[in-house]
Amino acid sequence: MQPAVKVINLTKKFSRQVALDGVDLEIPQNSLYGLLGPNGAGKTTLFSIAAGFLKPTGGSVEVLGVDVSRISELRGQLAMLPQDAAFQGSIPVIEQLIMFSRLNGLDKSAARRAAEQALEIVGLPEVARKAARALSHGMMKRVALCQAFLGDAKVIFLDEPTAGLDPDNARRIRQLVKEFTRDKTVVFSSHNLQEVQDICDHVCVIDKGRVVESGTMESLTGSTFLVRIELVSPLSPEAQGALQALPVVEDIELTSEKEFNLRLNVSGSGKDEAMKAIYGTMAGFEIYPRSVFEGASLEARFLEMTGGTFDGASST
Repeated sequence: MQPAVKVINLTKKFSRQVALDGVDLEIPQNSLYGLLGPNGAGKTTLFSIAAGFLKPTGGSVEVLGVDVSRISELRGQLAMLPQDAAFQGSIPVIEQLIMFSRLNGLDKSAARRAAEQALEIVGLPEVARKAARALSHGMMKRVALCQAFLGDAKVIFLDEPTAGLDPDNARRIRQLVKEFTRDKTVVFSSHNLQEVQDICDHVCVIDKGRVVESGTMESLTGSTFLVRIELVSPLSPEAQGALQALPVVEDIELTSEKEFNLRLNVSGSGKDEAMKAIYGTMAGFEIYPRSVFEGASLEARFLEMTGGTFDGASST
């Protein structure tokens, strides 16, 4: 099957700064694809080129087999939600959504129906006649998401759609994305790695303008399992050696004399037996209640790939 999005040797330079450096990427059809990277990695630049906002220095991006240099051919099939999508403060929300629908090629009556339907999808039909400046930040983020649901776009780019939201509104948007894009390809950028791990089936990590790793979520996280443990008393060298000798333990990282991370070479199916072996080895030590963090962590893999360290905390 032809990929929904194909990035071919993509390069973008701003004066002497290289934002993208020979990026090659294929995004499968009907996937929910997480695009990750530290600040300045090149994610937003890639989004902007895919939307036709920027021209590449070299290489190309194809969406549904069409080079985005011919972006007009993708009208109605490609939707883009920039990170800082802005609405005119004094104009009613419905009128702005109608305008976006018209730009997608819909006639006036179809554009109004699409705008009303999009507001229904995000659960805000009551704000249709309100000015954008009268909405809360969370409401405005959901209204901005309407752009992804106007018409019947086959490929949707969402750049940090939950950034700056409280947990409840972030959850609402994640649920909307999962529920209403099942037959579409969604490229989803976020700094919340747990969020990406929860909803995406594929992922790509970009760092310094280059692809570090890409593949299915399972391929990136399925073979590595992280456990963080905090003890009441320091871990003795003998206990550390006994843990290291366990076949399931790949590595031990001491973060303090009483705290450590274990990297296990098991998948989810072998987790329970691995944990039994670990707890058996730690039988002589008191473990702080609720101090054990377990998980095949995308965050740990991300930090490993980009040169960071994992301390057991989750990204926000």
